[in-house]
Amino acid sequence: MDAREVLAEAFDRLPDLVRSAVEGLTPEELHWVPAPGANSVGWLVWHLTRIQDDHVADLLGEPQIWARDGWAARFGLTPAAGDTGYGHSADQVDQVRPDSGEALIGYFDAVAARTSEFLRGLNAKDLDRVVDERWDPPVTLGVRLISVLNDDDQHVGQAAYVRGLVKAR
Repeated sequence: MDAREVLAEAFDRLPDLVRSAVEGLTPEELHWVPAPGANSVGWLVWHLTRIQDDHVADLLGEPQIWARDGWAARFGLTPAAGDTGYGHSADQVDQVRPDSGEALIGYFDAVAARTSEFLRGLNAKDLDRVVDERWDPPVTLGVRLISVLNDDDQHVGQAAYVRGLVKAR
């Protein structure tokens, strides 16, 4: 298995994890937070999807699915491309209100499908291409993809934990 195959395998595991974190939760449960200033299941899954959408769209030089396909309305938000949840205050977290688990799953599935297609079109040499020179050392495509995957894994795990708290109330 080469590095591209490892990345594809890891990203392909995320849809089932997202589903298990949100399926069967009501809009109120998706919005519930365990303590003031904490993140809800809905926000966590929205955020991990926004980060993947933002970064992969940038790598492809394409518009984000968030704005292109009208997903913002299903979350009570505007389609601002720069709003990925990074640095959100508690008030901003509170404003993310998916209308259903299906909205979260649908948006994630659309982003995951584009990511999967992108990964399958890569070769090993592509992963060494520098995609961001603002850092020292410059960021390669492989490093950027690992960064997105790491963010997604952390946030989907947090969403699963918060789901357990929601159900235990």
